[in-house]
Amino acid sequence: MNDSDRTGTQLSATLPMPMPMPMPNLRGSFPGPFPTSPYADDIERHTADWLQAFPLISSPGKLKALCNITGQGMARTFPTSDRDSLFLCADLLLWLTAFDDTYGESTGARDPARLIRRISECVHLLADHDEPPGETSVFGTALRHLLTRFGERATPNQYLRLTAHLRDSLFGILWEAHHLDKPDHVTLADYLAMRPHTAFVRTVMATAEITLGYELAEPQRSSAAVREMEAAVADLAGWINDLASYAKETSHDGQSPLSLPTLLMRQHACDLEEAFRLASRMCEERADAAVLRITALTANGNGPLADHARAIKSIASSYVWHIQHSRYRDHE
Repeated sequence: MNDSDRTGTQLSATLPMPMPMPMPNLRGSFPGPFPTSPYADDIERHTADWLQAFPLISSPGKLKALCNITGQGMARTFPTSDRDSLFLCADLLLWLTAFDDTYGESTGARDPARLIRRISECVHLLADHDEPPGETSVFGTALRHLLTRFGERATPNQYLRLTAHLRDSLFGILWEAHHLDKPDHVTLADYLAMRPHTAFVRTVMATAEITLGYELAEPQRSSAAVREMEAAVADLAGWINDLASYAKETSHDGQSPLSLPTLLMRQHACDLEEAFRLASRMCEERADAAVLRITALTANGNGPLADHARAIKSIASSYVWHIQHSRYRDHE
């Protein structure tokens, strides 16, 4: 595939760069349009109502945009799920995104003690599903509400996996805030290892079995095929996000963000265009690896392994859809 194929694809339209950047061509691996739940608008309305009950976001504009991308995105994440399960998963993703927007990233870098206090409260709830010590924040109250609802639906093992991945996501927010102003202190290997957690994709994967009503046996879950499929999609989700959001993240102060292109420029002593070209090839390779495993696991058509592979495919598709949203283009 030549570079002209990558420039000007469905992903490049999401990047308001001074000049077109080389972008991954995912038309052969995760082509759109993607299957969408008939409850998409219902989810969006529900998330707006949920944020009235749990006011995690103060800006009306940000609230509207976040409800839109969460509702429409979740409809593409699990297009075959029932409405109530979609509501629950949308609320969880909304909570994670709002937490990151409120306490993580540059806010967390400026006030790490505040971020640690909020994460400590959440870890207490995740550990024993009980009241944390001291005054509970609105994020703590909302998290307790979410955990109760997931506890009613999930098996014990599913619940433990979900809470473990939520802890990983919270640690990812803390890790990113700690390194945000010092990207030169982060190695490429460390960043690639942490990126799935800061993109929340592993947490989204942990909701699939709860949402769609299947459960993998432990030998299935630990098999090379499943692990490689999940790892490929986890990488792809974070990396395409980095490419789509790079312009927005550099728009205010012009500094290089803690992002895959930044680290590739340093690793390979190259310019931004070449870094995008390298990242695009990385994305295409991971997309092809994911599709290879998904195809093999769905060959028999039925059973938990096939159900899980189809779920992981729709999760990957939803991340590809997500980065076309205005949230990744607007520079406010």
